[in-house]
Amino acid sequence: MKSIFKKLVSLSLALVFILSLSVGIFATEKDDTVTVLFTHDLHSHLLPSVSESGEEYGGYARLMHAIGEEKKKEPNAILVDAGDFSMGSLFQTAYAKSAIELRIMGEMGYDVTTFGNHEYDYLGGGLASMLNAAVASGDRLPYIVEANYLPPEKGEEGYKAVVNEAFEAYGVRDYVIIERGDVYFAVFGLFGVDADDCAPNSGMIFKDPAETAKKTVEAATAECLEKYKADPVVICLSHGGTENGEGEDFDLAANVEGIDLIISGHTHTKLEEAIKVGDTYIVSAEDYGKYLGAIDLTVSDDGKVSFERYELIPINGDTPEDKNIATLVESYKKDVEDNYLSDYGVTFDQVLVNNPYNFENVDEIKSTQHESPVCNLYSDAYKWAVEKATGTTVDVALTAAGVVRESLPTGDITTSDVFSAASLGVGTEGELIAVYVTGRDLRNALEVDASVQPLMNSAQLYFSGIEYSFNQNRMIFNKIDYAMLRRNDGSLEKIDDEKLYCVVTGMYAGQMLGSVKETSMGLLEITPRDKDGNPLSADELVNYVVRDSEGVPVKEWFAISSYLLEMDGEMDEKYSETDGRKVVYKSLNPVKLLRGANIFTYVVLILITVIIGVIVLVTLLIVRRVKRKKFAK
Repeated sequence: MKSIFKKLVSLSLALVFILSLSVGIFATEKDDTVTVLFTHDLHSHLLPSVSESGEEYGGYARLMHAIGEEKKKEPNAILVDAGDFSMGSLFQTAYAKSAIELRIMGEMGYDVTTFGNHEYDYLGGGLASMLNAAVASGDRLPYIVEANYLPPEKGEEGYKAVVNEAFEAYGVRDYVIIERGDVYFAVFGLFGVDADDCAPNSGMIFKDPAETAKKTVEAATAECLEKYKADPVVICLSHGGTENGEGEDFDLAANVEGIDLIISGHTHTKLEEAIKVGDTYIVSAEDYGKYLGAIDLTVSDDGKVSFERYELIPINGDTPEDKNIATLVESYKKDVEDNYLSDYGVTFDQVLVNNPYNFENVDEIKSTQHESPVCNLYSDAYKWAVEKATGTTVDVALTAAGVVRESLPTGDITTSDVFSAASLGVGTEGELIAVYVTGRDLRNALEVDASVQPLMNSAQLYFSGIEYSFNQNRMIFNKIDYAMLRRNDGSLEKIDDEKLYCVVTGMYAGQMLGSVKETSMGLLEITPRDKDGNPLSADELVNYVVRDSEGVPVKEWFAISSYLLEMDGEMDEKYSETDGRKVVYKSLNPVKLLRGANIFTYVVLILITVIIGVIVLVTLLIVRRVKRKKFAK
C-alpha cells in the first residue's frame, strides 16, 4: 500500500514538474498583444452633436464610456489623439483661459496627443496661453508630442519668448516612450504640409515630415533599446491625412521605415479598414468623436508587429454616458456662459428657431457646384447683421465651403448648434470684416467659385447680394456668363468693373481671398481695399473688423444667431429651397460658350486656330510633294 502511495506521489510530482516546464515553454513563446485606442479631429465637440437628419453622435461622456469598456478588456491599453482637439464648438471660447480641451482629455485618460493646425487659430500667443492655463490647473494632462513644427529658437527670426517658455513649461517634446504590460511604445507627433498651409500665421518653423520622421524614429528606437533593452512599437500621431487611400500619410509610410502605426488626422477620413504600406498600418476614425478607434496589435519575440483587430466603435445615441465626464462637461458649459456668452445676451442651449427643413450636410455642400439654401442663409445673415450694426449698405456678403464646419439640424436650433457651424477664425471666433473690391475683382471672385471648385472643393463660394450663372463647359477662368447685383428690394443692377463695392465675409475667408493671385498663378486677382481704394495686406484686415455701435465685434456665429432670432420662432420659408442666385449648367451651344468671352477664351481660340492652320498648311505641303513625285515619274 505504501509502495503504491509513493508511486502516486512521485507520478504527481513528475506531472507538476512537466506541466510547469510546458507552461514556461509556452510563456516564452507567447506573443504580447496590446491595444491602441485613438481619436483625432475632435474639435472641441465635448457634447453630442445632431446630424442634419436629427441623429445624435459623439459627446465626450459617451466616448468615455466606450473607452472604459475597452479598458475593462485590456487595462494596459494606450489612448492617443492625432490633433485638432480644439476649435469647433462654444467650448473653444475658453481655450486660452481655461484649456478645457486638454484638461478633460487628461481626465479621460489620454496618454498622448499632438497639435493640429486649428490649435494655432488663436495664433502662437493664444496657444501659449492655453498651455500655461493647462499647467496652472494642476489637472492630469496628456503628453504633447510634436517633432517638425516648433517655435523659432532664441536668435532665430520670429522668436517669441512667451511661446518657447510655454512649450517648455508644458513639456512639449518630439516623442515620448510609454511602457504598458511589458510593451514599450515610442509615440511621436508630425505636422503635415497641408496643415502648415492651413495655419499661415502660426509663427512655427515647418520641417520636412519624412526627414524629421526618419530622425525621430531612429532616436526614439535607440533610446528605448539603450534604457529598456526593448524594441518599441512606434506610433506616429500625424496631422497629415489620407484621402482616397492615398495622401500625405500614405507617402510618409512609403518613405519612412520603422513606423508601425500611423494615426492619420487632419483630413477627417474614415478608414473602415487599415491601409498597409510595407510594414506600416494607417488608421483613421473620421471626426468629432463619432468613433473610437480600437486596434489590437500582436508583438512577436522578434519585434514584428501585426494586426489582430481593427474596429471603429460608433459613439451615438445608444452609447451610455460616463457620469463623471457628463458632470464635468456641464461645469464647463457654465464657464462658457459666465465668461463669454453673457456678453452677447444668449445662453448655451437657447433655442433660436425651429427648423422643419432638411439642410445639406458639409460633404454635400462641398461636393458639387450648386446653390445651397443653408449657405444662402449664412451669407444673408452676414449681410443683414453688418447693415444692422453699422447702418451702412453692404453690396455683397459671402462665405466659403471650406469655412462651414457644420450644417444646421432639423428641429430646434440652439446657440451651440450655430456656433459649431460657424466657429472658424484666425485669432478670433470668426469675426466679420467689411472691405471694398472693384467690380472687376468681384467678377473674379465669382470666377473662383466657377473655375476653382473642381480643383479644390473648399473654394466654392456662396453669395448674398448677387445673382449669376456659369456654364461648366466654358473655358477655365471664363465660365461666368451672367452676373448682376441683387439689391435688398429684389432689383438688379449691372456690375461696374471700375466701381468699388462693399464686401463682407469672415476674417478667415477674407485672408484667403487675398491669396487668390498666388494660388491661380497670377491669372486671377482679388485685392481687398479700403473705402478710398487703397490695397490692404492680409495683416491689415484686422483693422477692418465690423463693430456695432458699442464697439463690440460682430462675429459670424452671432450674426447667424441674431438673424435666426428675427424669424420669430420658425425658419423662414425662403430657405426651404434655392432662389436662383446661382445657376450652374452645362451647354455646348456656341453662343453660350462664347458669350462674354474674355482674354482666356480668346487666347485659347487663337492658339486653336493657329494649330489648325499649321495642320492644314502641313497637309497641303505633303499633298503638293506627293503630286510632284507623281508628275516626276
